[in-house]
Amino acid sequence: MASTRIQAATAIAALALFSTGAAVAAVNLPALKVDKTQVTVSGLSSGGFMAAQLHVAYSGTFAKGAGIVAGGPFYCAEGSITNATGRCMKTPSGIPTSSLVSTTNTWAGQGAIDPVANLQNSKVYLFSGTLDSTVKQGVMDTLRTYYNSFVPDANVVYKKDMAAEHAMITDDFGNTCSTNGSPYINDCNFDLAGAILQHLYGTLNPRNNNALAEGNYLEFNQSEFITNHGMAATGWAYVPEACKAGGTADCKLHVVLHGCQQNVNSVQQKYVRNTGYNRWADTNNMVVIYPQTTYTATNGCWDWWGYDSANYAKKSGPQMAAIKAMVDRLSSGSSGSVDPDPVLPAPSGLRLWGATAKTMELSWNEVADASGYNVYRNGSKVNVLTVESTGYSETSLAAATTYSWAVRAVDLNGAEGAASNAVSGTTLASDGTGTDPVTCTTASNYAHVQAGRAYQKMGNAYANGSNQAMGLWNMFVTKTLKQTGPNYYVIGSCP
Repeated sequence: MASTRIQAATAIAALALFSTGAAVAAVNLPALKVDKTQVTVSGLSSGGFMAAQLHVAYSGTFAKGAGIVAGGPFYCAEGSITNATGRCMKTPSGIPTSSLVSTTNTWAGQGAIDPVANLQNSKVYLFSGTLDSTVKQGVMDTLRTYYNSFVPDANVVYKKDMAAEHAMITDDFGNTCSTNGSPYINDCNFDLAGAILQHLYGTLNPRNNNALAEGNYLEFNQSEFITNHGMAATGWAYVPEACKAGGTADCKLHVVLHGCQQNVNSVQQKYVRNTGYNRWADTNNMVVIYPQTTYTATNGCWDWWGYDSANYAKKSGPQMAAIKAMVDRLSSGSSGSVDPDPVLPAPSGLRLWGATAKTMELSWNEVADASGYNVYRNGSKVNVLTVESTGYSETSLAAATTYSWAVRAVDLNGAEGAASNAVSGTTLASDGTGTDPVTCTTASNYAHVQAGRAYQKMGNAYANGSNQAMGLWNMFVTKTLKQTGPNYYVIGSCP
């Protein structure tokens, strides 16, 4: 067992942080000098499922690799809470692995996720405890089988021989190894964070076992990238001195995703500070980012079965796109620069409408300080001149074909900001049959107003455009809004 002196020092530092009551305002994520080929992700439980989703859907970004602890295959739940709590946790024999592989290939072909070829050089680290009573080891076995279709066997490490319960494993912090309980961090005399990072990146400098600099912890503004959708207003990051703005180091970036009931609301900063990642980051020029869910998320979990969006596993999934935008921001700095000008935020509210067999109409919300916009279809820019309005007409499309679009704002210097959420739509058949890809969103009236789909007046909510009365403006009344044009919504449902 590692020295308890480290554990005590960590506990004292955390106690001091919370007992002072001092509040430090969240800041916007900085643009740092991050090597974009050195970006990886890992997660536990719902964060493990989410890590697999990000790794596969955004394989161009996370091509370096992923670590999954007590998670499962990509799109395991197939949009069903019954599947999520059944076959994807307790009865893995029902997981249709070959079908999930087929779905992955189909979506990649449609542009809904990145090309699967990006996974060919990935490293993957899998961990499952023999005592895990929440996500049975057989589920992780199917994840191993799923990855066989995309990642070379030599690039995968699967550790499944430790008598550990459902938790993030450390060598000096947390409950006993066989405990299944909050904060779901267990001391099993094994440095799992170090094992994951060393497999993904290769040989690393020894970790820093001393107290880490308080000034390297950063609470950042998540609402820049997403509002509601089960994500908190702020997240956390660890940024070593060498990686801060103005530094000259080529830094790595690792995204860490907590599990259910492990966000800051539930366990304070235990997952941010005590899982072991930061010690390795401190001595290896590595930025670590800890996105956060919030109390409105189901059980504090990440969306890996569709509680927030039917597109949860695609690039257009709101939580997925938000984390990708955070990675883009962090990796947008340059060598030896002073704090660069802020990157323009991603345009919000991208929607499709007015489909024909050859055309599709796009519109989105205005971005402050943008001089124009660039439109991307299936990852390639389609406009020749910068689009000056917040709408664009796509022409010369193929009939009955599914495409994926995203938009980036452009500043006066021609620099692009973060990409919007990707939105997919299908053109009509050549005979005019098909479904116009209008967007439906089911949410509370409060969330609709916050997202700009509705407005409130005298305590009631009304749909933008149609002005239809939606009932009380609160978090308890839920409505489905169908978007039929730019900033025009009606109460209804989508086929």
